[in-house]
Amino acid sequence: MTLNVLFPLGLRLRPEGFLPLLLLLFQPPAGGTDLKDLPLYEPAKDKVRVDWLIRVPKVKARLYRTSHPGELVLSNGLVRRIFRTSPNGATVALDDLVTGRSLLRAVKPEALVWIDGRRYEVGGLKGQPDHAFLEPAWLDELHAVPGAFQFVGFQVGKPKARIPWKRVRHYDRRCQWPPSGVYLRMDYEMPHWTEKDAAGRLPGMKPRKLRAFLARCRAAEGIRVSVHYELYDGVPILSKWITLQNGTKREIVVSKFRSELLAAVEDFSCVQNRGVPLPHPNILAETEYAFGGGSYLNSSKWSVHWTPDPEYRTQVNYLRKTPCLLQVGPELGPAREVAPGGVFESFRAFLLPYDTTERERMGLEHRRLYRTLAPWVTENPLMMHVRRSDWKTVKRAIDQCADVGFEMVILSFGSGFNMEREDPAYLAKMKSYADYARSKGIGMGGYSLLASRRVGGGNDVVMPEGMRPAFGNSPCLQSEWGRKYFAKLYRFFERTGFTFLVHDGNYPGDVCASTKHPGHKGLADSRWKQWKEITDFYKWCRGRGIYLDVPDYYYLAGSNKCGMGYRETNWSLPRALQVIHTRQNIFDGTWEKTPSMGWMFVPLTQYHGGGAAATIEPLHEHLDHYERMVFSNLSAGVQAVYRGVRLYDTRETRDMLARWVAWYKRHREVLESDLVHLRRADARFLDGWLHVNPFGKEKGLLALFNPLDKEVTETVTVPLYYTGLTDTALVSRGEEKPSPCKLDREYKIRLTATIPARGFTWYLIR
Repeated sequence: MTLNVLFPLGLRLRPEGFLPLLLLLFQPPAGGTDLKDLPLYEPAKDKVRVDWLIRVPKVKARLYRTSHPGELVLSNGLVRRIFRTSPNGATVALDDLVTGRSLLRAVKPEALVWIDGRRYEVGGLKGQPDHAFLEPAWLDELHAVPGAFQFVGFQVGKPKARIPWKRVRHYDRRCQWPPSGVYLRMDYEMPHWTEKDAAGRLPGMKPRKLRAFLARCRAAEGIRVSVHYELYDGVPILSKWITLQNGTKREIVVSKFRSELLAAVEDFSCVQNRGVPLPHPNILAETEYAFGGGSYLNSSKWSVHWTPDPEYRTQVNYLRKTPCLLQVGPELGPAREVAPGGVFESFRAFLLPYDTTERERMGLEHRRLYRTLAPWVTENPLMMHVRRSDWKTVKRAIDQCADVGFEMVILSFGSGFNMEREDPAYLAKMKSYADYARSKGIGMGGYSLLASRRVGGGNDVVMPEGMRPAFGNSPCLQSEWGRKYFAKLYRFFERTGFTFLVHDGNYPGDVCASTKHPGHKGLADSRWKQWKEITDFYKWCRGRGIYLDVPDYYYLAGSNKCGMGYRETNWSLPRALQVIHTRQNIFDGTWEKTPSMGWMFVPLTQYHGGGAAATIEPLHEHLDHYERMVFSNLSAGVQAVYRGVRLYDTRETRDMLARWVAWYKRHREVLESDLVHLRRADARFLDGWLHVNPFGKEKGLLALFNPLDKEVTETVTVPLYYTGLTDTALVSRGEEKPSPCKLDREYKIRLTATIPARGFTWYLIR
């Protein structure tokens, strides 16, 4: 259903301001054209009565009206956002319906935009007497901000796919793309202010300031700012972004923006923090504008800012520094030019109010966000990295992968492979590799290094004084070299049929002050343009089914996998230490990541150093260690980089690997579900994890490890709440016959496990 509604502004619009409104009005609607066509909101029916992590809620995301004129409610029974549309558009409530918490303490503009250096508020209401809380009785007394963009209408529909996703390999079939839900667009324009209007609305303003006010307002006439929202079925996740349409006859520059300003209720209060950072409200905020680290905490710093609220004068903190105002927008720029008739679109923000402070549940909610908003992260192919790129070695790797059930072969770093080579003979050779791999049911991929190198010729980033590139050296992606580099990658994938890219040293957020690079004008637009270049490429890859291993947080922009969180030199340690590090890295890395979102490492041949003590080759001589590494990864649903020249060297080695790969594929649905963390590996006692999948036939899979030199028998408590089971679980050790186990009142069972020295075991739960 599409509804388009206009509201009187109370001020006259110039003719160029009417044109976008007329276009909005005469768009062919799929439903009615009046606010009254929306269903009336009934709070009693808007309540999810099941745990959304283990049951599918029946309440769907919808847009409603209320009995108050001009009030809209966006809700899915889990989270609710309420808007007033008069005297201007503004969010007047944000509620966590799971816990009953009010998340909003004050009204702010719906967005801020800087056009040609001038700051404008988009929507918003003023006059709230206290910013610690928002009494409903105050709402009718609030007034519109003079000089702000004014609400003119809205449109409602369904979410659309922001990234094309070609599905060519195994993924979580429960994931929908785009996710189902509701879409809302609210439109704002600058009304035409006459001197009489301004004098009447702003009495007492000095003539000089009045003239400046009128000039500022008139400079924004003909420009429409649209604020977009999406709310999804079954998850408490809101998306928000803005677009700016230039309806003037001149080029304008979007100097800066804030697409979200949320005056959130603080979760922590402190009179004097004395230099100790205060925690921000318990709301997860992520954006597509994320890079510069393998953790969302590092990558979100470019666009998610929890700041003090200068209007919050009654807060407990003496210096008023409580970080309770969420501002979403780039640190620098974007300084994007918008031609007459053109449109600027921001990146998207995604908000998830946690309904808990318990770490495991917070992690499960975070992981559900990725499964909902970036379902390509559930693709999880078994992969081998080949150290040499000659045909004999590559053919053997392809044949062995096909033989044991692996799914991808990647020409690794240091193999001699070069994705930037353009000669037709080389591209034809690589195409023959991909064709042969495809004939065996194997995908072919390769490695390319982007940043962390110096290319010279005036193409490297020019950093401002006192700043250094993140990797020490880096080319500018908008230099002549950068543009040619990406052109080579597009051409390579189009001509060879490769379906996997390991993109190392990807763009980390370096700015560039050069004014000579063809793709950007200077410092202000350099970060935005470079981010746009790399994410446009990643989205293109996603649309062609090209898998992306990227050691950075580009998930929401199209990448599939990042490092699980290991230190490379640890793979030069003795083998016995590597096994413990493997399980520690997986345990630590899967609090926020799903198992499929992070890769691990298995050095079949020497990596960095360590000699024979650190490597598995000859494979058959270290078969027990090889098996422990394979099971440690596969039992977690995690794919490792098996890097070497072969996967097996004897029949016995081959059979071990094939057996565990077959086991993995047999239980793939539950193994690629989320982990509940039981005990971290420390080489002192048993460690392990539990997969939970309340929506599958196999509800759970428990993996336990014994790092000791002696057999251990231990009674283990297993928490089954997130499996969705309530009374009885059918539990089988390995392939044995299942036995019923009664859950206690805390949804737990107890198992007595005997695990051999340096061994492991697993239990399937139905």
